[in-house]
Amino acid sequence: MTVFDLLAKIFGKDSAGSKDIAKERLRLVLVHDRVNVSPQFMEVLKDDMIKVISNYMEINEKDMEVSLTNNNSSVALVANIPVQRMKRGAYKD
Repeated sequence: MTVFDLLAKIFGKDSAGSKDIAKERLRLVLVHDRVNVSPQFMEVLKDDMIKVISNYMEINEKDMEVSLTNNNSSVALVANIPVQRMKRGAYKD
């Protein structure tokens, strides 16, 4: 699967213009260069986060952003996840 295929899956083939696709592709390449992980790894990480978080709340997957940032001595996972609502039955007693 190519990076373009992953982007088409995320944004839908008709909903993203070529400018948006190029921007996201560049972002994925920059993340890869900064923290030495592949774009495919980032997509798998994002998909896993969606699965777990969706157990507790409804989220807007389309607008979700996940990135790794590299500070001099550490790497941070940064996630912007729009929450639509909490799920009532998700809490353990």
